[in-house]
Amino acid sequence: MDEVPATDPSPRIAPSGRRRTPAPRALALLLAAAAACAWAFDPASGPPARTGAAGPAPQADAHQPAPPAPAPPPEPLGLAPGRERFTANDELAAALGGIAARGGAALVEPGRSAGGEPLLALHFGHGGGRPAALLIGQQHGDEPAGAEALLVVAERLANPADPLAAVLERLDVVVLPRANPDGARAGQRRNAAGQDPNRDHLRMASPEAQAIAALMQRWRPVMVADLHEYLALGGYVARLGAIKRHDLLMQGPGTPNLPPAVAAATEAWLRQPLAEALDAQRIRHDWYHVQPAVPESGAQPAFSMGGLSAGLARNAAGLRHAPTLLLESRGFDLGRLHLQRRVHAQVMAVDALLRAAAARADDLAALRDDADAAVAARACRGAVVVEAAMTPGARRLRMLDPTTGADVDVEVAWSSALLLQPRRSRARPCAYWLAADQAVAVARLRALGVQVTTLAQPLALQAERYRVTAEGRRQDPGGGAALRQVAVELEAQPLQAPAGSHLVRLDQPLAPFAVAALEPDGADSYVAAGIVDSVDALARVMAWP
Repeated sequence: MDEVPATDPSPRIAPSGRRRTPAPRALALLLAAAAACAWAFDPASGPPARTGAAGPAPQADAHQPAPPAPAPPPEPLGLAPGRERFTANDELAAALGGIAARGGAALVEPGRSAGGEPLLALHFGHGGGRPAALLIGQQHGDEPAGAEALLVVAERLANPADPLAAVLERLDVVVLPRANPDGARAGQRRNAAGQDPNRDHLRMASPEAQAIAALMQRWRPVMVADLHEYLALGGYVARLGAIKRHDLLMQGPGTPNLPPAVAAATEAWLRQPLAEALDAQRIRHDWYHVQPAVPESGAQPAFSMGGLSAGLARNAAGLRHAPTLLLESRGFDLGRLHLQRRVHAQVMAVDALLRAAAARADDLAALRDDADAAVAARACRGAVVVEAAMTPGARRLRMLDPTTGADVDVEVAWSSALLLQPRRSRARPCAYWLAADQAVAVARLRALGVQVTTLAQPLALQAERYRVTAEGRRQDPGGGAALRQVAVELEAQPLQAPAGSHLVRLDQPLAPFAVAALEPDGADSYVAAGIVDSVDALARVMAWP
């Protein structure tokens, strides 16, 4: 899942790789609530009709006949009847290798995990230079439905007789079914080093995030789908008297300095066609949301959409100008309960996204290229957002009664990531300067694909330096060491940059990564994470030399 609510238990799978069984009372409540809407995974037919009033958009509840689906591909091992575990890493490697051996795709290894497991992807394509889509599964090891679903998708893409394979006439597809094999093996959210890969797409500390960045740089995807599972039970019954009802939650990129055109294309070209396809399959969906904190007694429940961090995979992909959707099925804390339904929801969602992206392949490529040029042209001009907040509001959230399974509406406070409110902005520099001893920061930026120049000779620069005015510590949402939190003021100073120091120019497409990493008072900054050890090692270059 994209966020970790305050009540999130960890770890969520026993080390044996078997799912922990939900508590008896919680399991009974969930079974009762789901009885009205349970159906088996059968790609050849839609689910049975259900009754119930439709909720406010986008939580649709359509009743039109499901369109015919292709013959089912081979069932992933993890879904086989009688199994008590999901597809193992060696089984996944064999399945991907088998597809490649049949000539259906090329097997790619962009890296190895923190624990030494190969990270394996398949590249489906009919020639070089075409737009590409990237599908990422199981960044969190205890969220298995994404990997199982992407195995189904891979088999379908490899079968020329499957209608989905037609997307390959216009679009290459790169499938990374399991981005965190360490977590999958151990039954835990994080990798073998205790890192959360999904939150590491700016700091680039984990080999898993580095491997995904390598895929991004190699194929420059025009569409990205990031598959997760959300918390179904948690404390919702105790706090709200209700259970989340949706088969799928989704959200596009939302982070400071994201080009508005990328957000607009995600909505119009991906999410809206996806919503229509899910409605046709009667797969219930809504915006991704979490309850980030337990409300005080008597207070209105408060929910938030997924976070604004540039280190989250969907936001990092958006900053690469790829329209992106986070897809979260229900739910990682259910063990194998409803696994077929969870996988079915993911398969149908990816099917719809690939079709939508193929139909808009040229438009998506043009959007990416135009955004690349526009971002690079903004160096030295306008402002950058250092900190932003979601827009507060309220909405009616449709949930399930845990006893009857009936729909119930809960009035909640709602923090929306669809419109961000800038809290702190400053003039956009031409470049950032980094001291010669900041080799780790330079390596992390280069791993992202950001261009960093090392000065061969001294250079006089017109600069702004940072002065710390306040300092504290805050919890790392990714579970790492406490983050440094600073407040700063800017002071104009001439800077004689020595040979061996570094310049990160902002006249490049990935400039927003440099802003997120190098403005020291930003939530995701390299100063906060200790990658840059002092604000004295940084400066803002305000004019070209």
